[in-house]
Order: sequence, then structure tokens, then C-alpha cells
Amino acid sequence: MFYDLCLPWYWEYDSDFVRFVEDACSTQGLTFWQITSDNLLESITSLYKGEKSFDTLLDRSQGDDRFLPINNWAMEYNKRRINPPELSKWSEDKATMHLELINAGIHTPYTILLHPFLEQPAIPPIDLTPLGNQFVIKPSNQGGGAGVIMGASSLDQVLRARMEFPEEKYLLQANVTPRTIQGRPAWFRVFYSVGVVYPCWWHPLTHVFSSVTQSEEHKYELSPLRDITGRIASLCRLDWFTTEIALTHDEFVVVDYVNDHIDTRIQSKAVDGAPDEVIKSVARGLVSIAKERSGG
Repeated sequence: MFYDLCLPWYWEYDSDFVRFVEDACSTQGLTFWQITSDNLLESITSLYKGEKSFDTLLDRSQGDDRFLPINNWAMEYNKRRINPPELSKWSEDKATMHLELINAGIHTPYTILLHPFLEQPAIPPIDLTPLGNQFVIKPSNQGGGAGVIMGASSLDQVLRARMEFPEEKYLLQANVTPRTIQGRPAWFRVFYSVGVVYPCWWHPLTHVFSSVTQSEEHKYELSPLRDITGRIASLCRLDWFTTEIALTHDEFVVVDYVNDHIDTRIQSKAVDGAPDEVIKSVARGLVSIAKERSGG
């Protein structure tokens, strides 16, 4: 049995995204194979026995090693892997992407990079003055806010923070203050999917989304959100991701560089979910990769 698109997943909140992918496959005449915890063993067995196969992999197993043989099979047989793990790992390293963005002329917060604690247990003296009275401490490879300390103000906090993820580099970043537009902070979470950019207002405290309308984009001159996100896409080479961008009084600043462990919860089900239509459109874009592979 052959499938155009295979989607392994286990997170219950991915269910709407999976439904959107399935609908897009149906619309585009593609066969779709879901692999979940319930059918994982049988699916991997049939894959390795040659009883089933697929052409494109959209992996949402998000680090659950039980699903890893599926990716290994896809790599061995040269199948199309959307956001391959090795590329994701590289692009999600905040220290690496910080340097990539700077080299590309993209504005980022003032940042001090620190070696991992295991590599350099005692760090040389650091001048924290350029970071301001309060700053942000971030481990390089964590997502979802893990290990992030907001409002840090002392060297002691930095030294202790490095021990939480001792094998990771750390970033010390100056706070970014957005301008206010129509009573809300000019802070954006932007979705990218296969060449298409979806800018969204995103409140940094409530995490509530709303899509940037065409009239808002024109009125408040927000089109650089698309250009910056496109440039990030060319650097990280991922098929889909989100990035966080703030508009200060002077410039657009990329605050959170590349996130490909995307939270696909939708707004109609969760207050801090992404707009439903954005996630639907992202799903359609990803399915178009499988469609192109099928010769459609």
C-alpha cells in the first residue's frame, strides 16, 4: 500500500491540524496515512517489511524517539521529509541563528553569547551594562519558553541559569520595547509555509493572536514582516516555521528567531491558539509539497 503523505503525530492538540491536512489531501486527490501511538508498532513493522510505503513525510512526533524509525526509513529511501530533523536542529539553535541573521543584516536584540557551562564552567568577566537594567536569559536550544528568564538583572542569575541546561550555549538579550499601534503592542508572530508568509499580531503577555489584515499592513507599513520572514526562510531552509518580530520606534527586530515545533492549536478551540484560517492555509501549503512530488 502506497501513500502520498505520511503524518506521524501523538499530541492531542494537533488533531485539528491533522484534520486540515487530511482535508487538503482529499481535495488534492492524495492518499494520506496517519501514524499515532495506537498504530505505531504495526505501522513501522509494515513499513520495514515493505508492505506499506510513502513519498512525503510530515513528522509531528516532535522528539518522541519511538517514532524515529519512520524518519530513518524516509531518509534511507530518499523520501521527501518536510523540515528534516537535522535541519531543524541546526536552525533552532538560537546562537547559530543569531549569527546567521546578523550576517544577513537582519536586526536582532543586543545579545551576549555564552559558551555552555560544561565547556566553560567559569566565564571571564562580562559587561552587562549594554543589556540595560533588566534583560532576558535564554538557553540556545530550548523551545516553548523552557529555561527562559525574563527580567534578569544580575550576573549571579546568569551563572545559575547556565547550570539548568549545562550542555547548551546561552544568550543574554536586551529587552525590546515595541511601539504601540491602535492601543496594542506592535509585536508579531509570523507563520511561514512553503513560500507564503502569514503575519499575525501576537500579544507578548496574553499570547492572543489576530491576523494582520491587508489594510493594517498598508496603513501601518508592516510589509517588512513578509520580507524579513522570507529572508529568514532562505537562511534556515525550513518548509514551515514561525518567527517573532517586534516593531520598535526605530526598526523591526527579530526577537525569537526560528521555531519549528509549532503550536498548531486553533483559536476556535483555545484562546491563545492561532487563527483557524492561518493553520488551514499552512496545512494546504504543506500538502502542496506532496502534491508536487506526486506529479500533480
